[in-house]
Amino acid sequence: MNFYKILLSGLLLGAPLITYAQDDDKEQTDTVSNLKEVVVTATRMPSLLQTSPFSVSVLQRKKVDDFMYRSTPEALMAVPGVFVQKTNHGGGSPFIRGLTGNQTLILIDGIRLNNSTFRYGPNQYLNTIDPFTIQRVEVVKGSGSVQYGSDAMGGVIQIFTNELSFSEKQRIKGKVTGRYWTSNMEKTGRGQLIYSSQKFAFLAGVSIKDFGDLIGGDTTGRQSPSAYNDVSADVKLKWKIGSRAELIVAHQLVQQKNVPVYHKIKLENYMLNEMDPQNRNLSYLRLNLNNTNKFYQSIAFISSYQQTAEGRNSQKNGNDMLRKERDEVATVSASVDVFSAPGKNWTANSGLEFYHDKISSTREDVNTVNLISKSARGLYPDGSTYLNASLYSLHHLQLKKFNFEAGIRYNKFNATIHDEILGKVKINPSALVINTGVNYGLGAHHIYTSISSGYRAPNIDDMGTLGIVDFRYEIPAFNLKPEKNYNSEIGYKMHSKQWKASLALFYNKLNNLITRVKLDSQVIDGYAVYKKENVEEASIKGGEVFVQWQLNPHIQINSYVAYNFGKNITKNEPLRRMPPLNGNASIKYAVNRFYIIPELGWASKQTRLAQGDKEDNRIPNGGTPGWKVFNVFVGYQYKSLQFRLSGQNLLNEDYRMHGSGINGVGRSVLMSYTYSF
Repeated sequence: MNFYKILLSGLLLGAPLITYAQDDDKEQTDTVSNLKEVVVTATRMPSLLQTSPFSVSVLQRKKVDDFMYRSTPEALMAVPGVFVQKTNHGGGSPFIRGLTGNQTLILIDGIRLNNSTFRYGPNQYLNTIDPFTIQRVEVVKGSGSVQYGSDAMGGVIQIFTNELSFSEKQRIKGKVTGRYWTSNMEKTGRGQLIYSSQKFAFLAGVSIKDFGDLIGGDTTGRQSPSAYNDVSADVKLKWKIGSRAELIVAHQLVQQKNVPVYHKIKLENYMLNEMDPQNRNLSYLRLNLNNTNKFYQSIAFISSYQQTAEGRNSQKNGNDMLRKERDEVATVSASVDVFSAPGKNWTANSGLEFYHDKISSTREDVNTVNLISKSARGLYPDGSTYLNASLYSLHHLQLKKFNFEAGIRYNKFNATIHDEILGKVKINPSALVINTGVNYGLGAHHIYTSISSGYRAPNIDDMGTLGIVDFRYEIPAFNLKPEKNYNSEIGYKMHSKQWKASLALFYNKLNNLITRVKLDSQVIDGYAVYKKENVEEASIKGGEVFVQWQLNPHIQINSYVAYNFGKNITKNEPLRRMPPLNGNASIKYAVNRFYIIPELGWASKQTRLAQGDKEDNRIPNGGTPGWKVFNVFVGYQYKSLQFRLSGQNLLNEDYRMHGSGINGVGRSVLMSYTYSF
């Protein structure tokens, strides 16, 4: 059976569903709505989702609230075509079109979260975004390098944080939220205050989260240690400057402590293996200018400063040596985007972007008996820098029923690495990429096709890593070139009063892939030694089907199925960590401020394993078993109080997302209340 038949049969045989994103952030009403959605990430300008020639999915604030997602990675499990691997309880790495880590790009309000130490394969950085700050999430699949630069080989995830609006009269409003998960798996409090007037608006929020050990299904029980703490804060200010200018200033802070890597302790003889701290700070300023000139109708300036800190503490059983590592990345960025309308049906976005990373990396080995410590080289070369600069131009043309998109970007990089052995090393890779797409609309029906080239420039993690990564020991590599990919896609979208549907089929060819190559017979600290090289070629094909049926004003039925088939052409084997056939199903019934949503999430077994999968202790022998998880979400609003209740994994299924280092939650109840004023 070919992969297209597998994809379609999964949907037709009841392969499960999901509630589609809605467009507002209002309190629960007595109906469920089905409105048109406007997206911006795919083209850098507002456009209707159904007329875009790219595959885009949207997750709105309303769904994040109704489903009470514990973390941002877990919220993305709700997006069709996104599969989330969880190395640990304090992490979560999204797969888009079979790719993850530094091969997918994450943005926050238009600013790159990806930096030059993002590693290949799953990482935990998405978990440093507080889900309470999410207004909406847009996921562009198979495209994004032209729009946003390096790393978007699988696609782009853009998270838009809480929006502010002005009001005719001065207003102060806010909300307080509390959550509790049985067996002390979560105790969370969130407070938020908003002020608005004719020319000024302000938002401030604080979230305090205490996550206990995750308790799995019927045969797993408590997975200890997996507990950790999280403190997050966010501030946003918005000023109206005259009639044509608007200034936004924002700051986000996330601090996570003692985040255990469960599978290391369970499977690799570690007494201690944790991330402490796991922090992120982002400050940015955005200036929006409007004009009547057709060549610069609007201009957006963004400048930002972002700092991430990752500490790693590890100690093996029977060993007196405690290893303490810490990596910090300070990123300064500036960008300008100019929107113009050269012709009646022709608009364009053009601009430039600049990002500069400075890396601090240290390591200290402490003898826990005599407390003597010794400093050594960190995971990355201390003091290294990474410059990322680019120019782009995206053009949008509407001709009757046709919507054309085309764009080009040139990206230049400059990496300066201070290696203790090789001295100062400089490399200057560059990339030129294009994309094009067309959407043809006939009433409620739209067909589209697109071709996108993409790339990922080698970063500091690729070139400068020295130490233990996952279950291997890695040494530096300085002769790397950018990875490249070519994605072609054909799809169908339908939008009517009662129905929304989409079908996307794609083929992604990947070249010059950077992969770890094992050095024969070399072993350090008990781990085989690897070095990265541009030696692999691969392909990924597959598709997604999404259907939403608005049965009546009170009932909405949703379904999606996603499938990826990856092949490592060089090694003639499956591509690593490829997600299995998976999907989700839900039915939402809402009336008189009450709603109930039964949901079924599922994944088939994954037995197509690369050699690297077979060597990965997070993947069971023979592959990851399939699973089905049934949840129910209930909510009721009484005046200013919103009560929510969730029954998680009611059948107590023992399951694991493919490639994860920890099992999913077992049968449990999550309770939440929100008081708005």
